[in-house]
Amino acid sequence: MTREAVSTTNAPQAIGPYSQAIRAGNLLFVSGQIPLDPSTGTLVDGGIAEQTHRTLQNVGAILTAAGSSFASVVRTTIYLTDLSEFTAVNEIYATYFPAPAPARATVQVSRLPRDVRIEIDAIALIE
Repeated sequence: MTREAVSTTNAPQAIGPYSQAIRAGNLLFVSGQIPLDPSTGTLVDGGIAEQTHRTLQNVGAILTAAGSSFASVVRTTIYLTDLSEFTAVNEIYATYFPAPAPARATVQVSRLPRDVRIEIDAIALIE
């Protein structure tokens, strides 16, 4: 099986030795995305709602670049610096994923890159 990097200018560029996503067969592994505006490289203004939307928009841009979509996501992990924000994140998250929702883990972490409040990674099918 071959591995192929997937990238798009519609999501933040990788800032280290990793790819935005890797396609392996019919699977897409999307690296953790944070709420960076891809056009400016800066963090979005606002609280957890704005950060969640931008993070999911970045995931969506990578899915699209690979020929996939939110409907094809089978697994996600949400990393939060404050689990008390879970309800707000969950409400926004639900608007991006059609039923059946993907399998998911949500964990609280002590810190994320650039001191953001949320990071999300995903595994999707490429159909």
